[in-house]
Amino acid sequence: MVSKPQVRFTLGKQSSLAPDTVSCSDSDSDDGLEAIDPRVRLMFFSSEGDLEGIKKLLDSGTDVNFKDIDNRTALHVAACQGFTDVAELLLERGAEIDPQDKWGSTPLADAIHYKNHGVVKLLEKHGAKHLTAPMHVNNAREIPEYEIDAKELDFTNSVDITKGTFAIASWRGTQVAVKKLGDELFTDEEKVRAFRDELDLFQKIRHPNVVQFLGAVTQSSPMMIVIEYLPKGDLRAFLKRKGALKPITALKYAMDIARGMSYLHENKPEPIIHRDLEPSNILRDDSGHLKVADFGVSELLKGTHAAKHEKPMSHQDTTWRYVAPEVFRNEDYDTKVDVFSFALILQEMIEGCQPFVTKNERDVPKLYAAKERPPFKAPSKSYAHGLKELIEECWHENPERRPPFRQIIIRLESIYNSIDPKKHWKVQRFRCFRMMGMCKGEDSDTSTNNRSSWI
Repeated sequence: MVSKPQVRFTLGKQSSLAPDTVSCSDSDSDDGLEAIDPRVRLMFFSSEGDLEGIKKLLDSGTDVNFKDIDNRTALHVAACQGFTDVAELLLERGAEIDPQDKWGSTPLADAIHYKNHGVVKLLEKHGAKHLTAPMHVNNAREIPEYEIDAKELDFTNSVDITKGTFAIASWRGTQVAVKKLGDELFTDEEKVRAFRDELDLFQKIRHPNVVQFLGAVTQSSPMMIVIEYLPKGDLRAFLKRKGALKPITALKYAMDIARGMSYLHENKPEPIIHRDLEPSNILRDDSGHLKVADFGVSELLKGTHAAKHEKPMSHQDTTWRYVAPEVFRNEDYDTKVDVFSFALILQEMIEGCQPFVTKNERDVPKLYAAKERPPFKAPSKSYAHGLKELIEECWHENPERRPPFRQIIIRLESIYNSIDPKKHWKVQRFRCFRMMGMCKGEDSDTSTNNRSSWI
């Protein structure tokens, strides 16, 4: 008996792990071969979503687990195309749940890669296994100390927070914020590298004005970063509710941000640039203080002078409304890009609206590059003496003219003390007590002199 030749099925979407994933035409298939080989027709019908055609082939004895020359099955094809009903039929007829093609991809990995969520849920329901996490270690002694068992994280009542990047979960009785790296990103080396970089940064950070890192899941899929959850939300949502803040509140918040950023910029041996400092990435804690968060596009500066950047920015990375002009022009930049963003946030807290709020976000960086800055429209009393000047220095066109956060903190504290009513009250009370003491001293001297004159 002559065995049937091996075939490669190339119609529709291909393996998510194939070196050159493309959507192919039927140039590699042969109508005559399809006419005599029901296995090829099974693959074809699965790519077309033809349930009746599949049923007839399977009823006639065609192997539901047939593999082509690339070890692809009909279930792989259905998962790529997103046909949940086809996948369900194949599984009912005995299709293997986790077959791997020549590149190691499974139907679940393909469904995740092409964002076919219905097929993903179906395969998971039937026990499909996720791919091994990219940071998985074979030796238990190599598991990092920060590792959290994924089973300890309960997402039963999970909701998305902070631009959908993080979700709330319960961990050992405490609510935490969790950032996931899904299976669909495992084949994207840039995404995996970004996850590693963010994890490395979080391990270096310990400061009351920076969100606290609690641990990570790196030995199973999906990989996750776990940080403290701040239920009061981010500064963006707060400003939407409150509008313009009182000058004293704006200054308190500004000092919180500046302290957190100063800590990052003075990290040893290499400064940390946030690169995406904007209200959505600043969180409020229970005590009313602010914490800098979201280091997904942050980076360590390399070199003695730490004056160059390594990662180019894209519109998907950050909010352009707060981006320094040198970033928009794709020039070399340093920590001063965060100072520029800080100036815009400080002004927004006082003005009550985003910078250039009437302009399209994509057009705002062009205004900054043209040396335009958001206008000061709030009443003069909203800006304490020296505050406008500080903002203007922080968003100066020349990054070298922008002050470092260490100096910004000192100036903010001075401005804050000059308008703090409690501070004024303490000063006035001190002066009053001092005057009373002086008065008592004068009375004593006077009475002594009077007594002397009587002698």
